[in-house]
Amino acid sequence: MIMAKKSAVVSEIIDNIRRVFQVVNEKSKRVTQKTGLTGPQLWALKTIGQVSPVRVSNLARLMYLHPATIVGMLNRLELQGLIKRMRTNDDRRAVNVELTNAGKKLVEKAPQVAQDLLVAGLEELPLAKLQEIAMGLEELVHILGARELPPQLILSPEVNLPKRKIRAKNGHVA
Repeated sequence: MIMAKKSAVVSEIIDNIRRVFQVVNEKSKRVTQKTGLTGPQLWALKTIGQVSPVRVSNLARLMYLHPATIVGMLNRLELQGLIKRMRTNDDRRAVNVELTNAGKKLVEKAPQVAQDLLVAGLEELPLAKLQEIAMGLEELVHILGARELPPQLILSPEVNLPKRKIRAKNGHVA
């Protein structure tokens, strides 16, 4: 009887992981089809639009990403004419980011982003529940032997690590 219960729990875990991947995959494909951007790029645009103008460091904090990851993403968005960066008057080292008109238009018609839903939902949970989820995910990472993998953003080439810690395929630090 205990085996049957354990088997049912394992089955439910696997099914829930499949559901998570399915939602993330579907939303990410929809974002790319509708906007030509990756999910994280659109998430950055939407976040900038909500709190604009925003300092790069604050944007990284709001998106739970390393500043170096944000800078690379912003470079690509700026090249597409979707954002603009400006030095602040009070501290010339600090940079504010805001949407261009093209960025605002894109955000208005853009679909929801999986990462935004995930972060918003997690932020609503009490700390004890977050710690429980974190422990469960840590165990899954251990089971899969994935602890040493760099945390790549969902369906994006972006990696959430400081540049000096990212290793290229040839083993050299990028």
